[in-house]
Amino acid sequence: MSERRVIVQREVVTSGIGFGSALAIAISYNAHESVLWAIIHGFFSWFYVVYFVVMRG
Repeated sequence: MSERRVIVQREVVTSGIGFGSALAIAISYNAHESVLWAIIHGFFSWFYVVYFVVMRG
């Protein structure tokens, strides 16, 4: 049973976007209201999230 759980968890992580990307997209769209910027910032993921917190904080 535990082997199956590990395989399923790996599938979810590799096939979906990560939490950092989703967070970066949400922050970027809220700040800029631009889908293009949201996609670009989603690509940079945690780097953009940290940049946003440092620059706005």
